[in-house]
Amino acid sequence: MIHIVDYKMGNLRSAQKAFKRIDITSRITADPDEVLTAEKLVLPGVGHFSRAMNILQSTGLADALNQAVMVLKTPILGICLGMQLMTEFSEEGFSHGFGWVKGRASKFSFADSILKIPHMGWNRLQICSQSMILGDITEKDFFYFVHSYFVNCANPENVIAQTEYGNVFVSAFQHENIFGCQFHPEKSHDAGLKILKNFAEL
Repeated sequence: MIHIVDYKMGNLRSAQKAFKRIDITSRITADPDEVLTAEKLVLPGVGHFSRAMNILQSTGLADALNQAVMVLKTPILGICLGMQLMTEFSEEGFSHGFGWVKGRASKFSFADSILKIPHMGWNRLQICSQSMILGDITEKDFFYFVHSYFVNCANPENVIAQTEYGNVFVSAFQHENIFGCQFHPEKSHDAGLKILKNFAEL
Protein backbone atom coordinates (compact mmCIF):
# COMPACT_ATOMS: atom_id res chain seq x y z
CA MET A 1 0.00 0.00 0.00
CA ILE A 2 1.07 3.55 -0.76
CA HIS A 3 0.68 6.10 2.05
CA ILE A 4 0.13 9.67 0.82
CA VAL A 5 1.25 12.20 3.43
CA ASP A 6 -1.40 14.76 4.32
CA TYR A 7 -0.05 18.05 5.64
CA LYS A 8 -2.91 20.15 4.20
CA MET A 9 -0.91 21.42 1.22
CA GLY A 10 -1.33 18.88 -1.54
CA ASN A 11 -3.86 17.68 -4.07
CA LEU A 12 -4.25 14.41 -2.22
CA ARG A 13 -7.38 13.12 -3.91
CA SER A 14 -5.88 13.49 -7.38
CA ALA A 15 -2.92 11.36 -6.35
CA GLN A 16 -5.17 8.77 -4.74
CA LYS A 17 -7.42 8.60 -7.83
CA ALA A 18 -4.37 8.17 -10.06
CA PHE A 19 -3.18 5.19 -8.02
CA LYS A 20 -6.70 3.73 -8.14
CA ARG A 21 -6.63 3.94 -11.95
CA ILE A 22 -3.63 1.60 -11.98
CA ASP A 23 -5.12 -0.72 -9.34
CA ILE A 24 -2.73 0.36 -6.59
CA THR A 25 -4.15 0.71 -3.10
CA SER A 26 -3.32 3.99 -1.40
CA ARG A 27 -4.21 5.67 1.85
CA ILE A 28 -4.11 9.34 2.83
CA THR A 29 -2.60 9.82 6.28
CA ALA A 30 -1.59 12.57 8.68
CA ASP A 31 -0.58 10.07 11.37
CA PRO A 32 3.16 9.95 12.14
CA ASP A 33 2.82 6.34 13.33
CA GLU A 34 1.39 5.29 9.96
CA VAL A 35 4.27 7.05 8.21
CA LEU A 36 6.71 4.97 10.25
CA THR A 37 5.07 1.69 9.25
CA ALA A 38 4.37 2.54 5.60
CA GLU A 39 5.67 0.32 2.81
CA LYS A 40 6.03 3.32 0.47
CA LEU A 41 5.36 7.04 0.88
CA VAL A 42 4.28 9.87 -1.40
CA LEU A 43 4.94 13.46 -0.34
CA PRO A 44 2.80 15.71 -2.55
CA GLY A 45 2.65 19.46 -2.27
CA VAL A 46 1.22 22.68 -3.65
CA GLY A 47 1.97 25.95 -1.91
CA HIS A 48 4.62 27.78 0.10
CA PHE A 49 7.85 26.01 1.10
CA SER A 50 8.42 27.50 4.58
CA ARG A 51 4.75 27.14 5.54
CA ALA A 52 4.89 23.48 4.48
CA MET A 53 7.97 22.81 6.62
CA ASN A 54 6.37 24.56 9.60
CA ILE A 55 3.27 22.35 9.33
CA LEU A 56 5.31 19.18 8.94
CA GLN A 57 7.40 20.05 12.00
CA SER A 58 4.50 21.12 14.22
CA THR A 59 2.49 17.96 13.49
CA GLY A 60 5.32 15.51 14.14
CA LEU A 61 5.28 14.41 10.51
CA ALA A 62 8.76 15.79 9.85
CA ASP A 63 10.34 13.62 12.56
CA ALA A 64 8.43 10.57 11.34
CA LEU A 65 9.44 11.19 7.74
CA ASN A 66 13.10 11.62 8.70
CA GLN A 67 13.01 8.32 10.59
CA ALA A 68 11.17 6.47 7.81
CA VAL A 69 13.30 7.81 4.95
CA MET A 70 16.77 8.05 6.47
CA VAL A 71 16.76 5.20 8.99
CA LEU A 72 14.17 2.71 7.76
CA LYS A 73 14.96 3.52 4.10
CA THR A 74 11.31 3.58 3.09
CA PRO A 75 10.94 4.47 -0.60
CA ILE A 76 9.41 7.94 -1.00
CA LEU A 77 8.25 9.96 -4.00
CA GLY A 78 8.10 13.74 -3.72
CA ILE A 79 5.84 15.60 -6.13
CA CYS A 80 6.29 19.30 -7.01
CA LEU A 81 6.64 21.11 -3.66
CA GLY A 82 7.16 17.68 -2.09
CA MET A 83 10.28 17.26 -4.23
CA GLN A 84 11.59 20.69 -3.25
CA LEU A 85 11.07 19.92 0.46
CA MET A 86 13.52 17.04 0.10
CA THR A 87 16.37 19.47 -0.63
CA GLU A 88 18.45 21.52 1.78
CA PHE A 89 17.03 25.00 1.27
CA SER A 90 14.53 27.10 -0.66
CA GLU A 91 14.48 30.78 -1.57
CA GLU A 92 10.74 30.62 -0.94
CA GLY A 93 10.61 31.86 2.65
CA PHE A 94 14.40 31.31 2.92
CA SER A 95 13.69 28.08 4.72
CA HIS A 96 15.62 24.86 5.30
CA GLY A 97 14.19 21.62 3.96
CA PHE A 98 14.77 18.00 4.93
CA GLY A 99 18.21 17.92 3.32
CA TRP A 100 17.80 14.34 2.06
CA VAL A 101 19.09 15.41 -1.35
CA LYS A 102 21.86 17.98 -1.57
CA GLY A 103 20.62 21.01 -3.46
CA ARG A 104 18.25 23.97 -3.23
CA ALA A 105 15.13 25.43 -4.77
CA SER A 106 15.42 28.77 -6.56
CA LYS A 107 12.82 31.02 -8.17
CA PHE A 108 12.59 31.38 -11.92
CA SER A 109 13.90 34.73 -13.10
CA PHE A 110 13.86 35.78 -16.74
CA ALA A 111 15.36 39.05 -17.93
CA ASP A 112 13.61 40.49 -20.99
CA SER A 113 11.69 37.28 -21.58
CA ILE A 114 8.14 36.53 -22.65
CA LEU A 115 8.18 33.43 -20.47
CA LYS A 116 5.67 33.58 -17.65
CA ILE A 117 6.02 32.62 -14.01
CA PRO A 118 4.77 30.18 -12.85
CA HIS A 119 5.91 27.70 -15.45
CA MET A 120 2.60 26.07 -16.30
CA GLY A 121 1.86 23.52 -18.98
CA TRP A 122 3.16 20.47 -20.80
CA ASN A 123 6.86 19.75 -21.34
CA ARG A 124 9.08 16.83 -22.21
CA LEU A 125 11.88 15.34 -20.12
CA GLN A 126 15.52 15.12 -21.10
CA ILE A 127 16.47 11.79 -19.54
CA CYS A 128 19.92 11.99 -17.94
CA SER A 129 20.30 8.55 -16.42
CA GLN A 130 18.38 5.35 -15.99
CA SER A 131 16.07 5.05 -13.02
CA MET A 132 13.46 2.50 -12.06
CA ILE A 133 10.73 5.14 -11.93
CA LEU A 134 11.51 6.19 -15.53
CA GLY A 135 10.94 2.71 -16.91
CA ASP A 136 9.11 2.87 -20.29
CA ILE A 137 9.32 6.70 -20.27
CA THR A 138 10.75 8.30 -23.41
CA GLU A 139 11.72 11.82 -24.36
CA LYS A 140 8.58 11.97 -26.51
CA ASP A 141 6.32 11.82 -23.45
CA PHE A 142 4.79 15.01 -22.08
CA PHE A 143 4.31 15.86 -18.40
CA TYR A 144 2.31 18.58 -16.68
CA PHE A 145 4.16 21.28 -14.71
CA VAL A 146 2.99 24.15 -12.54
CA HIS A 147 5.69 25.79 -10.41
CA SER A 148 7.54 29.04 -9.76
CA TYR A 149 10.59 27.47 -8.08
CA PHE A 150 12.93 24.82 -9.42
CA VAL A 151 15.56 22.51 -7.96
CA ASN A 152 19.32 22.61 -8.49
CA CYS A 153 21.08 19.42 -7.38
CA ALA A 154 24.58 19.70 -5.92
CA ASN A 155 25.41 16.17 -7.10
CA PRO A 156 24.85 15.62 -10.84
CA GLU A 157 24.55 11.88 -10.28
CA ASN A 158 21.24 12.48 -8.50
CA VAL A 159 19.68 14.02 -11.62
CA ILE A 160 17.67 11.53 -13.66
CA ALA A 161 15.77 14.03 -15.84
CA GLN A 162 15.91 17.68 -16.81
CA THR A 163 13.50 20.06 -18.53
CA GLU A 164 14.07 23.39 -20.24
CA TYR A 165 12.00 26.46 -19.44
CA GLY A 166 14.13 29.54 -19.95
CA ASN A 167 16.94 27.56 -18.36
CA VAL A 168 17.50 23.87 -17.81
CA PHE A 169 16.26 22.66 -14.42
CA VAL A 170 16.00 19.33 -12.62
CA SER A 171 12.63 17.74 -13.33
CA ALA A 172 13.35 14.42 -11.59
CA PHE A 173 15.97 13.14 -9.18
CA GLN A 174 16.87 9.99 -7.27
CA HIS A 175 19.09 9.37 -4.27
CA GLU A 176 18.97 5.82 -2.93
CA ASN A 177 15.34 5.33 -1.76
CA ILE A 178 14.39 8.96 -2.42
CA PHE A 179 12.67 10.00 -5.66
CA GLY A 180 11.39 13.41 -6.70
CA CYS A 181 9.57 14.83 -9.70
CA GLN A 182 8.86 18.51 -10.30
CA PHE A 183 5.99 17.68 -12.65
CA HIS A 184 2.66 16.25 -11.52
CA PRO A 185 2.47 12.57 -12.56
CA GLU A 186 -1.10 12.39 -11.23
CA LYS A 187 -2.10 15.01 -13.83
CA SER A 188 0.09 13.74 -16.68
CA HIS A 189 -2.24 11.12 -18.16
CA ASP A 190 -0.73 7.80 -19.28
CA ALA A 191 2.90 8.90 -18.98
CA GLY A 192 2.33 10.07 -15.41
CA LEU A 193 0.55 6.84 -14.52
CA LYS A 194 3.63 4.94 -15.73
CA ILE A 195 5.74 6.90 -13.23
CA LEU A 196 3.35 6.09 -10.37
CA LYS A 197 3.15 2.42 -11.39
CA ASN A 198 6.94 2.16 -11.56
CA PHE A 199 7.25 3.65 -8.09
CA ALA A 200 4.57 1.38 -6.66
CA GLU A 201 6.32 -1.67 -8.10
CA LEU A 202 9.82 -0.85 -6.80
